[in-house]
Amino acid sequence: MSKPPSNHAILASHGTDDPIGAGLIHDLVTAVAAALPEVQIHETFVDVQHPQITDVLPRAVEAGMAADPTSTFTVVPLLLSTGYHVRQDITEAVLATKAQSPAAIEVTPALGPSSELIDLLYQRLRETGWTPDDIAVLAVAGSSDAAAVDECRLVHAILQDAIQSQHPNAVVELAFLSAVEPKLKDLVPKLKFQNPRKRVVVANYLLAPGFFDGLARKSGAHLVAQPLLAPNQPLAQQLVNVIVRRIGEALPGGNPADPDANPAEGRLGCSKTQNPEWSCALGCSSPCR
Repeated sequence: MSKPPSNHAILASHGTDDPIGAGLIHDLVTAVAAALPEVQIHETFVDVQHPQITDVLPRAVEAGMAADPTSTFTVVPLLLSTGYHVRQDITEAVLATKAQSPAAIEVTPALGPSSELIDLLYQRLRETGWTPDDIAVLAVAGSSDAAAVDECRLVHAILQDAIQSQHPNAVVELAFLSAVEPKLKDLVPKLKFQNPRKRVVVANYLLAPGFFDGLARKSGAHLVAQPLLAPNQPLAQQLVNVIVRRIGEALPGGNPADPDANPAEGRLGCSKTQNPEWSCALGCSSPCR
């Protein structure tokens, strides 16, 4: 019998009661497991669905350490920004587990901001029928966590820069679905009133169909792009790539799949000069655009 992998990755998503969204996230976890056969993948949740990370992480650590005391454990938040669930739920689960075990446990950054997700956002926007003459609105979930909001603003800045590098006159606004102003439900009718000859198209910065996706579709926009995990479409390779990279960066020796496959964070083709008032959400030393 072959020896089980000594590297473990715990993929922790929010959880949803939408069966389509839940199925798409499970498919994503399965694809990551297929891409990294040398890493044992565990699926878990921080809310709504079970099993929760408070149960999965200590069980994975106990079993992994019993099989190989040199095992490593990497928690990857399948969340788009570093908000409450990363800082509270995941952090508490890791601290509680570390208090009972000497295991090496790392927590990676959330999936965004990342170049892979910007690429996928732009792809989804084009797929929905957006043209440079339309008004694009990046819709994000919103958070009471200021750092998470800053990360969403960074995603907006990068997406806007990427679009305007090809279409200088394109308009890309930012709106939130909860917690922060402007709300999508208020901005869309305002933009439609102010620009009666233009379409308003929503770029959907959500991982999968669920409650917030439903709110985006009720906003009154002319078009709403699919979330990053889109039903009835092939699984987005960009999402697999960013998760594989997160795991690889946390493992001893770097990315187990291909250490040169993706650039490090912060190398997003930055074009803005360093601003002392700008706090890079990625924590990198390079000025972010």
